Amino acid sequence: MQNHWIVDLTFEEDESRTTCTASLSGFSAPGAQGTGTARRNPSDEADTAIGEELAAARACHDLAHQLVGRANTGIESHTHNPSHIPL
Repeated sequence: MQNHWIVDLTFEEDESRTTCTASLSGFSAPGAQGTGTARRNPSDEADTAIGEELAAARACHDLAHQLVGRANTGIESHTHNPSHIPL
């Protein structure tokens, strides 16, 4: 069996903040979505790439935590024992 999930990163930006949403899609992908934000210090020079990279990393990290949480719940429902999967 082969499965394929796609992570879609969407960005919104203003003068001091970049927000990213990381969404999963694919045939059997769970409906999970993570968010991350990067804020620019007012004294720093504006650099869109840095804000996007940091916001994307935080959104993917949030998404990863949600997936681990779902996996823990699935394990517990099968084993009827507490589960803790470290990230």
